[in-house]
Amino acid sequence: MYLSFMTAYGTLSHGYSIMSYAATERGDDRQRLTRPEPDTATAAVDGLSSEGTRPTLDRRAFLAGLGAVGLAGLAGCTGGGTEFASGVSGVTSVEDARASVVRIVAQGSFVDPQVGYQANSAGSGTGFIIDPSGIAVTNNHVVTGAATLEVFANGRSYNAKVLGVSECSDLAVIEITGGEFQALQWYDGPIQTNLEVWALGFPLGDPNYTVTRGIISKQASTVHTVWASVDGVLEHDARIRPGNSGGPLVDERGRVVGVNYAGDDKFDINLAISAPLARGIVEDLRQGRNVNTIGINGRAVRSDDGSISGVWVSSVESGSPASRAGIEPADIIVRMEGLTLGRDGSMKDYCDILRSRNADDVLSVQVLRFTTGEILSGEVNGAPLQSVLPAGGGGGGDGGSSNSGDSSGSAAGYANYRRVSDNSGSIVVDVPAEWSDVDGRAFEIGPGLVAAPDVDAYNSGYSTPGVSILASRDLSRDPDVVLDEFSFPACTASGRGNYSDGKFTGRVSRYESCDGRDTAIVVIAAVPPDGSYTVLVVVQLVAPRDAEALDAIVTSFDVTGSV
Repeated sequence: MYLSFMTAYGTLSHGYSIMSYAATERGDDRQRLTRPEPDTATAAVDGLSSEGTRPTLDRRAFLAGLGAVGLAGLAGCTGGGTEFASGVSGVTSVEDARASVVRIVAQGSFVDPQVGYQANSAGSGTGFIIDPSGIAVTNNHVVTGAATLEVFANGRSYNAKVLGVSECSDLAVIEITGGEFQALQWYDGPIQTNLEVWALGFPLGDPNYTVTRGIISKQASTVHTVWASVDGVLEHDARIRPGNSGGPLVDERGRVVGVNYAGDDKFDINLAISAPLARGIVEDLRQGRNVNTIGINGRAVRSDDGSISGVWVSSVESGSPASRAGIEPADIIVRMEGLTLGRDGSMKDYCDILRSRNADDVLSVQVLRFTTGEILSGEVNGAPLQSVLPAGGGGGGDGGSSNSGDSSGSAAGYANYRRVSDNSGSIVVDVPAEWSDVDGRAFEIGPGLVAAPDVDAYNSGYSTPGVSILASRDLSRDPDVVLDEFSFPACTASGRGNYSDGKFTGRVSRYESCDGRDTAIVVIAAVPPDGSYTVLVVVQLVAPRDAEALDAIVTSFDVTGSV
């Protein structure tokens, strides 16, 4: 790969020709800057840990090998501190509670990561009345994103609307119209192990009411699952099934001890959101105040090989912050506020961010649009998403000519990725394991690295994929100025746009048809929030699968040490 970069710093050894920006001050005194002789091998870690996984875009492998850490299944939809009432509820037993438990059928269009688009899909969950006027509690994953809600109670059906939701605590409050109802009350006092409890609801989409009995086996703890991150979770052995989600867990007097939300049949694990946690959140939700939510029905995803992680968006609530930002069903939110999401297969990182912010705070996000392969960046409660890197990031057709070190035109994708760093540990990035030739020596103007199947072949032509990264305080802080200094005489410039990934902000340029081949080059110049240095990323793509490598590089490169 040949490129000309006009600066005051001489020539980098990758075939980058550097001349003076400041010719009026320094003239054309071009000095050649080369890397020092190697004295240590570059740091490279084979086999990413979960903390090192980053999204790439092998859609077929992702759908075939989707894996996630968490419970095996929701107790939720099949198919896809306040007092409850102003007066006494009249419920004094488990039997009395029957009239306060409702079945909820939510219908809408959702996108499942394994099944795909499901139009007019109906799911069923459970809820319970907390106010005689028709205010009821259920789970967020039962109702969010649904176009219609139908509630069955006392032998008839009612329409309902959502008043408020909490994605991370998996709670929702709905308002049922057209009736008077019997309300339940909260359980007061500490919840001890061995407390006898009953799970009430409509499992498996069956309209027949079901009651199971058990005890509290574990007091409140924090549980991170693929769809929520709940701080006060009770474990019990009153068996629940899909469809029980949102239903009450009650004591012998019919008082609500918890809100059932998850279960695992294989290990007989049954979980409920504890009453002390739920009460405070429910009060906000019934007043129309959403808690820890941007308006999605999502789940953490992580492919088995660790090449994709993030929050998969199954549906988006109309008019929500996510909707206004341009987030769509089948998007994967890979970064928020600069933090990669879903690395442990759970919603923990996502929910930690939401809990540390106010509802109207601006949150930077980076999204992988699964349907097209685009990478988009923008803000929740701020600037809407825009494409940072378009679909088909490089290498069209059959991949063009190749040498012994290239991607061989394969469209199958890279099998594995690994994290590499420069010799100083200042720069890290995830690259295909096949890019095993890594040069981590510093440039004269700052730390840098080059990774490719064959670094010499990558540096000297257009037939080998690879990446070069440089971080420097000596480069201009204006990304356009930096990009303007580049020239690829053998390539055709195809556009320039804004770049933002939650940490770095700048500009990105793309070049195509290099040396008469299908080779493409993407160049990013960006700065961190404090503007203390500029990072330059150059990626050469010669085959279709290199677009996946580009996705991985863009969502993983970082400057973690001194520059």
